[in-house]
Amino acid sequence: MNSKKASPAGKPVQRVIKKYPNRRLYDTETSTYITLAEVKQLVLDALPFVVRDAKTNEDLTRSILLQIILEEEAGGAPMFTEAALANIIRFYGHAMQGFMGNYLEKNVQAFTDLQSQMTEQTKNFTPEMWTQFMSVQNPMQGVVGSYAEQSRAMFEKMQEQMQKNTEQVFGAFRLKK
Repeated sequence: MNSKKASPAGKPVQRVIKKYPNRRLYDTETSTYITLAEVKQLVLDALPFVVRDAKTNEDLTRSILLQIILEEEAGGAPMFTEAALANIIRFYGHAMQGFMGNYLEKNVQAFTDLQSQMTEQTKNFTPEMWTQFMSVQNPMQGVVGSYAEQSRAMFEKMQEQMQKNTEQVFGAFRLKK
């Protein structure tokens, strides 16, 4: 499953997974049927893929990813509270929907980058080093503070963009704030 074919440019080739009407997923690279858990593993391995409807060729990747999230949320310790999910739903159809999606995407990417940095920096820690690291009062304070600052900066940038858009709209109608 961890096949990593590369294009001539060195980038991994995007795998095509076909979804059939019987809800089965077919990996065209391995010529085998695969499970949702195996698609999840492709995500975890950061392998590029697309899920297409076998009949219409419609891109179903997002719906498959949402299905994986739904199974994860139902199968143990959920990541999202009911309040968080309700707030996300409230943004659909709202003027802020486009901004919110971008904001969430950038925040998740910033958090992922932060996690990667922490993993890289601590991969050679000995048990003694971990003990010392954990004995520092709130060792994550600096890391989380950095993430919070990035998040605040992204939010401010989003607000500035909204203000510019509003000014452009008002300007088009020759209205003043």
